[in-house]
Amino acid sequence: MSEKLSDVVTIISGGTPKTSVKEFWDGNIDWLAVADFNSSNRYVSSASKKITELGLNNSNTKMLEKGDLIISARGTVGAIAQLTKPMAFNQSCFGLRGKKNKLDTDYLYYWLKNYVDVLLNKSQGSVFNTINLSTFDDIKIELPSIADQRKISNLLTLLDDKIEINNQINQELEAMAKTLYDYWFVQFDFPDQNGKPYKSSGGKMVYNPELKREIPEGWGVESVGNLLDKVTKAEKIENNSIEFIGEIPVIDQSQKYIAGFTNNENAILQPQDGHVIFGDHTRVVKYINFDYARGADGTQVLISNNENISNVLLYHMIEDFDLSNYGYARHFKFLKEKTVIVPDKEVSSKFETQANVIYEKIKNNIFENQELTQLRDWLLPMLMNGQVKVE
Repeated sequence: MSEKLSDVVTIISGGTPKTSVKEFWDGNIDWLAVADFNSSNRYVSSASKKITELGLNNSNTKMLEKGDLIISARGTVGAIAQLTKPMAFNQSCFGLRGKKNKLDTDYLYYWLKNYVDVLLNKSQGSVFNTINLSTFDDIKIELPSIADQRKISNLLTLLDDKIEINNQINQELEAMAKTLYDYWFVQFDFPDQNGKPYKSSGGKMVYNPELKREIPEGWGVESVGNLLDKVTKAEKIENNSIEFIGEIPVIDQSQKYIAGFTNNENAILQPQDGHVIFGDHTRVVKYINFDYARGADGTQVLISNNENISNVLLYHMIEDFDLSNYGYARHFKFLKEKTVIVPDKEVSSKFETQANVIYEKIKNNIFENQELTQLRDWLLPMLMNGQVKVE
């Protein structure tokens, strides 16, 4: 049955409390903007800005419920996400909720995702210039029964929930590796010869004038630029050549861990001990421990030439730097000027062994998510147009 989208969806408009009133801001209510969500992740759990109850009650912004959808109306138009808790939102978005017994909101999420994907494939550009209330009058939706809607959304949700669980596990694993790095190379409480925390147990420390702090005796310092080795040359993959499906993952400087895929074997890089990816423009840092292809402009590939600094240790050292004060710039030149600690080889090797176990698990989850995502996106259009049915 074909319906106007506006007839089966409750559409909620957002707003912004006055920015000049301090009492409206820095409260405990998440206030969503377009930058807080994107089309690659189904769920949105937090916002970068928060408002107070006073700000909520004295503005046009409204509260969405857990499970409601949010769609961007300006900027990156057509990005869709689903809320994991109640949140407010600004006027650059619309909140959407399926009407009871007519449209399942989970089904609506997948239908809209497929609708946007189809439009993108047709236009090869932005989906809309903007979205307004009349846009929802112009969109027609074919609706199966509410029972069939829930069957479809339940199947696709199983895949999305598994992807989300893997993402949460990877965040926890990354936090474990970060904690280990901080404990050993910032607090200097790596295990001494007796297995006790080095600094806390009275390990000898000496003052280093370059770092202007004490470091363990026998450790040194070096600039990042002097630590870097050359990487095997390979073709770079331009953005317009990145495919959704392929044999070789493409890693670039974007926030997405894997930007897409290529089948260009002349582009493949095979890190034996991991590679560090640094975004010259974005400052994004990634650790890659599998075969991949390098993205184009701004994607710097770094490896260590010092046997006392493994590539996984180099990754954590670089990730620890704050390069945000340089604005929009080529940040690699500033990174090379930074100074890092050169630890004892035995300590570095022990860290590498433990960290590699963590990053092997992260890698496995990343590849499982890629397979789940491709399966979901392969099923989605066929479920929406009735080619495949859930029995």
